[in-house]
Amino acid sequence: MLVALVAGALGALARYAVTLLVARRARPQQLPRAVFIVNVAGCFIAGAVLPLAGGSELRSVLLSGLAAGLTTFSTWTVETVQLALGGRGRAALASVLLNLVVGAAAAVLGMTLVSLLL
Repeated sequence: MLVALVAGALGALARYAVTLLVARRARPQQLPRAVFIVNVAGCFIAGAVLPLAGGSELRSVLLSGLAAGLTTFSTWTVETVQLALGGRGRAALASVLLNLVVGAAAAVLGMTLVSLLL
């Protein structure tokens, strides 16, 4: 359990670092890039972990700790709603589509790469 706590903390710290780095470069009213980056990275990690042995502790730690600490559904949802309410419906729709499509592609890529290595 302590390992999952540490992995979750590392994921959350990585998300915070990405948010700070992106905030320095982003213009207001753009797509929520930091959230997109961490969500896609988390999808890749989750996909890469899936081919590992069924109920292994490493798999649980990486999924429930690292990937869960890194990704953020709630922030993505709120930022997308803010775009829509702010009259940026196209940006909100783009946020939804990009997170889902690119996230799914990242998960498939992670699964494929790890499956090839196993």
